[in-house]
Amino acid sequence: MKIHITFLLAFGLVISAFAQNRKLPADTSVITAHEVTVKGKRFPYTATTGTQPVWDKDGKVIASLYYTYYERSDIKDRASRPLLISFNGGPGSASVWMHVAYTGPRVLLIDAEGYPVQPYGVKENPNSVLDVADIVYVNPVNTGYSRVLDEKAPRETFFGVNADIKYLAEWLNTFVTRKNRWQSPKYLIGESYGTTRVSGLALELQNAQWMYLNGVILVSPTGLGIKRDGPVEAANRLPYFAAAAWYHKVLPADLQQKDLTVVLEEAEQYTINELIPVIAMGGFADPQKKKDAAAKMARYSGLSESFILQNNLDVSTRAYWKELLRSKGYTIGRLDSRYLGIDKMDAGENPDYSAELTSWLHSFTPAINYYLREHLKFKTDIKYNMFGPVHPWDNSNDNTGDNLRQAMAQNPYLNVMFQSGYYDGATTYFNSKYSMWNLDPSGKLKDRLSWKGYRSGHMMYLRNEDLIKSNDDVREFIEKSSSKGKAAKY
Repeated sequence: MKIHITFLLAFGLVISAFAQNRKLPADTSVITAHEVTVKGKRFPYTATTGTQPVWDKDGKVIASLYYTYYERSDIKDRASRPLLISFNGGPGSASVWMHVAYTGPRVLLIDAEGYPVQPYGVKENPNSVLDVADIVYVNPVNTGYSRVLDEKAPRETFFGVNADIKYLAEWLNTFVTRKNRWQSPKYLIGESYGTTRVSGLALELQNAQWMYLNGVILVSPTGLGIKRDGPVEAANRLPYFAAAAWYHKVLPADLQQKDLTVVLEEAEQYTINELIPVIAMGGFADPQKKKDAAAKMARYSGLSESFILQNNLDVSTRAYWKELLRSKGYTIGRLDSRYLGIDKMDAGENPDYSAELTSWLHSFTPAINYYLREHLKFKTDIKYNMFGPVHPWDNSNDNTGDNLRQAMAQNPYLNVMFQSGYYDGATTYFNSKYSMWNLDPSGKLKDRLSWKGYRSGHMMYLRNEDLIKSNDDVREFIEKSSSKGKAAKY
């Protein structure tokens, strides 16, 4: 590994000057050189990590965003080289998750199913999409090392659905200009709340920054402002229940013997064709139909018929995480229901904690702090915020799903791919499908919408088999949608 000494020395001097008040300079970078082997081919790349300012309308620096930018260095034609812009979620989450576990050139040292192992650290990622696209990981304000620098700057400048989209679009315009990437095909990838962010950014970049995209990738997407309240919301949980129950082997024997996807197809069809109408009738549903529905839900969920009836066919996910394995003394994870937790009492309505998140913080936190400091040579006393203070967050006027549809309508190049883990109980795979189905009610854009499912949870890439498959899906999506030489027209 080679370090660009000039940048490093300059950065070190600046950090020393700022050491007393523990503030990073608004605009700085460190560049290091590396190699990685992806899909059997070794190639060089540079990593640029540092900060870039956020300015207000008067040109005053009010915040600074920390980013890491990977650029394959053996590419001569940068104009046709795709750029992948990566965001995580929260809101308030750093870009650490997809950075060192999914698409980046280094990934966590974890076991094949995603559980922590010691010593903590990172290794080469043989599945990274850096072979086909350069990648920048962006940390919104107060996440990672990003910070508000002007204490008088209003919080509503940053912390809300639409404010977040607006200032990030401006920031990306500057980044793309500085890195000379205006000619490149551009892609946004977001995970969890990051899908809300990138869906809104797709239209904001087009309409306010005149920057047109080739693709948006939605990893474990939120609801994107697409309505599904009441009976639909309640019924849509059942396919996820079926997935978690199948994994923990608590379904009836005939279902347990079938492949997961076969069971899920059955549960989905029942949900759409029968369960929604029954729940929609509420207290006026025919008693026998209600009892039959409870029996069918019990069959697919692993819960008892009586528990389902006690909840009026509307079993919350929190109740499910507590109830499914209550008799065995365990709870199951929210973001990944393969994980098990142990509560103080088996009684109660909700788990004491999220079993999967504590496991992930266990492995990610030491790894990212070590990696940025020792591999990328970014050294600071500032705390890396895995989750930063961004609340209260203004969730009003979330029209991001419709904004994404509008961006697709305006831009014939723009394709969208959904990626979901079957065992995700927070942003469930079936709600992801529902969002895709209802993103464009006209059906005119459906040829540019695709969905991929994986046998893991919210961060499907933590399971090695799905790390391979999900990166291959991203790679194929980028290669098919780069549109070189193809006119953007209907």
